[in-house]
Amino acid sequence: MDFFRKLERKYHRYAIPNLMYYIILLYGAGLVIWLYDPMIYFNYLCLNPEAIMHGQVWRLVTFLAFPPAFGSFRFTAAFMGVLALFVYYNLGQTLESIWGSFRFNVFFLSGVMAQILAAFIGYVVFGQFWLLTTGFLNSAIFLAFALYYPDAVFLLFFVLPVKAKWLAVAECAAYLYSFLTGGISTRVELVVSLINIIIFFAVTRDYRRFSSGRLFRRNTGFPQTKLPKRRPMPKMEAPVRTYHRCAVCGRTEHDGADLEFRYCSKCIGGMEYCQDHLYTHQHVTLTQKQN
Repeated sequence: MDFFRKLERKYHRYAIPNLMYYIILLYGAGLVIWLYDPMIYFNYLCLNPEAIMHGQVWRLVTFLAFPPAFGSFRFTAAFMGVLALFVYYNLGQTLESIWGSFRFNVFFLSGVMAQILAAFIGYVVFGQFWLLTTGFLNSAIFLAFALYYPDAVFLLFFVLPVKAKWLAVAECAAYLYSFLTGGISTRVELVVSLINIIIFFAVTRDYRRFSSGRLFRRNTGFPQTKLPKRRPMPKMEAPVRTYHRCAVCGRTEHDGADLEFRYCSKCIGGMEYCQDHLYTHQHVTLTQKQN
């Protein structure tokens, strides 16, 4: 954690702000290409280590143009693709606002580098071509969002409200099914994406929520200011309620448990006296009361 903080302080100025905007532009271009002819992506843009080693280095970037959603019909593919672009853009922008540009860059680009490294390992070590795309990399963005906002509501099919945490559970179940039934490329891509998530959250410990003030200071560079401590309010003692009070000495039942009080029948106004002054006091008459 301390190492990552030092890395962030040293290289944060090299981070690409609003990175998801440029990723969405690549996705949009890939969607147009896919609608025109899907084989263009596989023949000239996908992550092919053999072609890259023969000079087609643009594939290191253009393989990101794989559209996040598509269908059998052009209209369905276009509609679902545009919807996916809108959703992933907002998810990426939300994560960048939470983490800051540097951490979001590390999260996304480390996943990209892991895909590239895995593709070359498969080609050089095992002699196989693993077609790795950005499908599970995009799903990792949603899982990271669900960790921060598990109660965020999505309208499934534009009708059914479902919380992000339940969508994340369903997506993890789909991951497990893809791992058990998919090919080697799907399994490698899935494992690489999950490892990227685990390593990132283990290194940065960004699984907890941040306050809005802390996010503002992190993203703008303002130092943290300490507010002066509030002085504790003095404790106000509740007034003691009394039911008996001597009209001569002023003593009450709280001045002694053995005190007894009586009303004098000869004094007007319901005067009450303790046992020491019940028979020794001067009676209060109507004339004395008026004076």
